[in-house]
Amino acid sequence: MARLLTLALSLVLTIGLFAPLGQAAPVAASPLAVPPAAREAAGAHAAPSDELPPPGAEKVLKSEDPAAMPAGHNGNLTAAGNRPRNDFAPWSAPQPAAKSSGLGAAAGDGSAEAVACNPTDFGRTGAELIRLIKSVSVDCIDSLFRIEPRYAAAAFRESQMLTVAAAVHEAAVAYQGNNSGSVQQLTYYFQAGYAVQWAYPSVVGKYSEDVPKAILPGVQAFFANSHALDTTAENAGPLANAAILADVTREPVTYLPIAKLLLTAYNSSAWDKDNLMWGLNPAFLVLFRGIESRDPEFRQKLQADPTLIDLVAAFANRALVHAGGTYDPVLTNSIKELSRFMYYPELLPRAKPYLEALSAKFSVTGPTRNQRAAAAVGVRAYDQARCASYGTCKDAELFQDTYLTNVKQCSPSIRILAEAMTPEQLDSTCTSLNGQDAYFHAVVRDSGPVADDRNSTIDVVVFNNSQEYEALSPVMFGNLTNNGGMYLEGDPAIAGNRARFLAYEKTWGDPGFSIWNLNHEYTHYLDARFNMYGDFDAADRTPVAWWTEGLAEVVANSYLNTVDSRVVEQAAQHTYRLSELFDSHYQNEDRTYRWGYLAVRYMLERHRPDVDSLLALYRKGDWAGSKTLLKTTIGTRYDADFDSWLNACAAGECKNTPSFPRLSECAGGDLRKLDSNCVRSNLAAITGNYAHFYLWVPAGTRQIRVTSSGGTGNGELYYNPYGWAYTNSYVTRSAGPDNSETITVTNPRAGYVFFSLYAQQGFSGVSVTSEL
Repeated sequence: MARLLTLALSLVLTIGLFAPLGQAAPVAASPLAVPPAAREAAGAHAAPSDELPPPGAEKVLKSEDPAAMPAGHNGNLTAAGNRPRNDFAPWSAPQPAAKSSGLGAAAGDGSAEAVACNPTDFGRTGAELIRLIKSVSVDCIDSLFRIEPRYAAAAFRESQMLTVAAAVHEAAVAYQGNNSGSVQQLTYYFQAGYAVQWAYPSVVGKYSEDVPKAILPGVQAFFANSHALDTTAENAGPLANAAILADVTREPVTYLPIAKLLLTAYNSSAWDKDNLMWGLNPAFLVLFRGIESRDPEFRQKLQADPTLIDLVAAFANRALVHAGGTYDPVLTNSIKELSRFMYYPELLPRAKPYLEALSAKFSVTGPTRNQRAAAAVGVRAYDQARCASYGTCKDAELFQDTYLTNVKQCSPSIRILAEAMTPEQLDSTCTSLNGQDAYFHAVVRDSGPVADDRNSTIDVVVFNNSQEYEALSPVMFGNLTNNGGMYLEGDPAIAGNRARFLAYEKTWGDPGFSIWNLNHEYTHYLDARFNMYGDFDAADRTPVAWWTEGLAEVVANSYLNTVDSRVVEQAAQHTYRLSELFDSHYQNEDRTYRWGYLAVRYMLERHRPDVDSLLALYRKGDWAGSKTLLKTTIGTRYDADFDSWLNACAAGECKNTPSFPRLSECAGGDLRKLDSNCVRSNLAAITGNYAHFYLWVPAGTRQIRVTSSGGTGNGELYYNPYGWAYTNSYVTRSAGPDNSETITVTNPRAGYVFFSLYAQQGFSGVSVTSEL
């Protein structure tokens, strides 16, 4: 029963995600410190959607069932200069103990057995639909957030929503302070409708203005009811679900009176029990939406009634007793929204003293850590010039120094900063990352870093779990956390820029240690450095998400020899044409990641020359040319073949790793001998020495490419077509700060040619690949 109450409250908690790019304060864009539902990384290749998804949309993308969790990313945003990419992890909500109220029970009073939960049944209409909704459990309604697209229109088309809205009003008027009238199932169903419509707008259809107009009387009737604010366990679930409806239609001005009512209600310790505080939490969502929307009318409302600031501050002070406890997220939300008032200069003088006084009670360690982090993020966003008065000026550094104490230098280019990893875990992670370079280069066939890219090093930041990531990463790095990690690229052309990606340990599913999306995020770093000219903003103006996210999925999965079964399921649905996917821009999670995988894998397997042409354009930043290649030169020519390929994929082909396997070891006992498309692994040399190689080039060979990667130390790659290559006898060389070196020779002379890896700094564990 505790789980079912959590399901019913989940939308109350997961709010304020997906803030638009270009806000005044991107670091404060995530409104509430809630148990996270996160994926893609700092620097995320997440492009913003013009319209924020409604609360509950996350339920379509995130699930408490790890088996239903995506392996890809959602469309997440970051500050300018970052490559957004995000991966989801299972939603991790608190587990409050449910008390008898029919919460999660079969139906109204909890006395009846639940009827079977079949998504096809929700195509019923009128009174039959309402009887069905009232007869099923809250758990059943929760499952509809993940309804298959083929059933979505029948369940949630506009006429269904209008029918449910009318039933919500009827149940709200008759509300008795418990779920005897099944108001919880009805309100939750309405939330599910908005969530599914956002995820599948082309399937469900666009809702007219009649839908938000229809639900407003029901919400108003609930809060006009004398039992709406009963401080009883029986009221907890219905209140929480009714309160979240104040945000579903995204009309913060309309629902501001209800937010004020909820804040005013928190005037005694009677609320500090029985999960009741979760029902007050949506007040902060309404405030977030209103300020985030930059709506002049909402601003006028706050100006006319600044006592809302007083109410939020009073809430925060009373809720301090919950720091570090079950209701810690609600307390943190109050701090976030108190700071957000300062976005408006005329409100800053009223909010500032409250936040200063509260900040003085918080600490970087201990139970108030999360509130300290939230306050510091808010100050940085809205009042950093006066950070000293809050005591938060150095919080980014303080939090990093306090929590990222496990450091491991994997190679000259890769450093791990972790909250808590054992030496064995650090070593295994280094091994995985170091070994991925050669595989990546074999797939993309690059010729070294793109011009002006100085991101020769990367920090891999690993938090203990998704909760720690959500609480700590924003104050340290200024990123959003409605994801499963992030790649933060910064501006690669600036000397001293430090690329990093943010990740966290996987704490669900199979036992054992792993880092969620580790290899996917590292692929983003490699892709950005070797394939994509400039920073993310430059590329993002032309849709590139199909490539960046699809490649990250393809490389990570094939490198790890894993198969995402959801990719196979998506292929069987034939949802998109290839020509459509070339325009993918984080519209939804399946399209961006599952279908990105399918598009990239198809192009690599069936049309490699086109991929090479495309990458040549990406590598020099010719975004207009890349769009012309995809949308005009290729256009719809491959759509029919792609559709046929999807049949083969769904029939089992995609259960195999792609047809560009990792390179095998070069044959023969002479470790100096290279050959066509092979690798020499685990090479080593002490400082000042060489690892020498020779390669036979057949007549007519158009290109040879030799690449070194991985390991420790610093090896410089030299080429000489006439004899052994040395630092004083070579034709060309690649000499970066680590072992990531590439030499490409066009129209090489036939016969033996020679390469060497010179140990500028003693190296070990290095791989050298040869391709021709």
